[in-house]
Amino acid sequence: MPTLRQLFLANNAQTTDFPLLLEIERAEGVYMYDGDGKAYIDLISGIGVSNLGHSHPKVIEAIKQQVDKYMHLMVYGEYVQTPQVRFAEKLISIFPPNLQSVYFTNSGAEAVEGALKLAKRYTGRRQVIACHNSYHGSTHGALSVMGNEEFKQAYRPLLPGVNFIRFNHIDDLALITHETACVIMETVQGEAGIRVADVAYMQALRARCDETGTLLILDEIQAAFGRTGKLFAFEHYGIAPDILLLAKAIGGGMPVGAFAASHEIMGVLKDNPILGHITTFGGHPVCCAAGLAALEVLLEENLCSTVAEKEELFRTLLVHPSIKQIRGKGLMLAVELESFELNKKIIDRCIANGVIVDWFLHCSNSMRIAPPLIITHDEIKKACAVIVEAIAYYS
Repeated sequence: MPTLRQLFLANNAQTTDFPLLLEIERAEGVYMYDGDGKAYIDLISGIGVSNLGHSHPKVIEAIKQQVDKYMHLMVYGEYVQTPQVRFAEKLISIFPPNLQSVYFTNSGAEAVEGALKLAKRYTGRRQVIACHNSYHGSTHGALSVMGNEEFKQAYRPLLPGVNFIRFNHIDDLALITHETACVIMETVQGEAGIRVADVAYMQALRARCDETGTLLILDEIQAAFGRTGKLFAFEHYGIAPDILLLAKAIGGGMPVGAFAASHEIMGVLKDNPILGHITTFGGHPVCCAAGLAALEVLLEENLCSTVAEKEELFRTLLVHPSIKQIRGKGLMLAVELESFELNKKIIDRCIANGVIVDWFLHCSNSMRIAPPLIITHDEIKKACAVIVEAIAYYS
């Protein structure tokens, strides 16, 4: 009889020739456990999803309660469904005043697609500006605004009218004109290896968009919900986007994304044509119930306030001559090493020794560290000891 691993390789579509092949039986808090009971500290949170850790009891309870009431009823936006309404209400209560309306989607990539359509429809313009080394998802529209040709070239032709600027280069903002529908930008670049913007750059970006009537779309799919030490990374810059993109941690472990804007901007999806963006499963009631519970935990336990000290502990403990730099904000960090080859060896050794780390699509010589916000100081010390040992082993 074939093993589960053999069945996985035979029947499940693969995206590389070297999947990790970890067989996880259960997960709780910052730990995942395989079939033999071996524990792994999850230092990547399922790529920014599990901000509260795995299987948070309040999220699980909210899911169970909603399942007992109803699951899918109708495509998004037609029926008044309590989980969607309450979740949107809670989100808007923590948004800046100009973000008044939430459109729930299945994923971050779909939020990107919806936002690009919305910007074009509202402005009547066709030009889009994105950043070099950006990542916004893998669907055709999202791929079009990805700033890495290596991942795009096999799928051309893509969306026309997309131009690219350099992240953190104020001079490039002159390329934003009265012909530009939107600038789409990660508030903190993720797959570029955690690149944090300068305050002056972000404020100049906001001013240039205002000057030209261009909508500013901020992608906080990885950076939101406490990851950088504030609920939203744009709060570090004293600005607000015209359209905000959310996913990953928004669902407490369940699949959901969203884009948010003002009533005026979002209202253009209602006519010419009607049903300007449609989704069957976006805002699934079980996902929204989970997301609401997760957000309430994040706020009630004030987890954002613990992030800065945990960042500092990582920076204090991750010391080795082979570490060239540690970049990032809060618990969204990149440890830069000499090469991808070295980084991959270290990552594999860390995983073998019970600590899950990863690399970045556009910066493969850097190690991703983005643990659940609930990680304790003792767990940070334990994980860092494993990482430093792995670096020393190959140095």
